[in-house]
Amino acid sequence: MYYVYILKSLIDGKYYIGQTNNLSDRILRHNQGRVIATKYRKPLELVCFEEFKTRSESVKRESYLKSLKCGNEFFKIINKIQ
Repeated sequence: MYYVYILKSLIDGKYYIGQTNNLSDRILRHNQGRVIATKYRKPLELVCFEEFKTRSESVKRESYLKSLKCGNEFFKIINKIQ
């Protein structure tokens, strides 16, 4: 399985969108400061995630969510997934 996930920084309130095939390990790596994009924004909390059967599907969904740039549609999706 592949996952698209959304994290929220407890420092600055900003969101990070990513995809992985090992969700628990990836979140751990984010919070250990081992991911450059979020290294200085930890701690991070998991807001929501979606499962996909293929990496291709997860990459497409990740790209779509990133294209929304935290607009109204982005927050509607987050609230729907939760």
